[in-house]
Amino acid sequence: MNGNIVQAILYLTYVLQILIFVRIVLSWLPLGPNPVSEFVIRLTDLILSPLRRVLPKFGMFDLAPMIALLIIVVVQRVLQGAA
Repeated sequence: MNGNIVQAILYLTYVLQILIFVRIVLSWLPLGPNPVSEFVIRLTDLILSPLRRVLPKFGMFDLAPMIALLIIVVVQRVLQGAA
């Protein structure tokens, strides 16, 4: 695979990791709807919504962000090996 493409995908995965962490932190804060949180939710829902459909429910715990971060780390490791 072209090195530039791999680097671009790696950068996107790092940004996605940061956005998921931001979403986790935002979920702990008593903020109302605002443009920043809505932007983060829209971007991270692309990954988290499909995971929520297949993951079993664990009470009020949402495991989708943790599983998404784990998947992202695996993808990063595979891409780093390909670079």
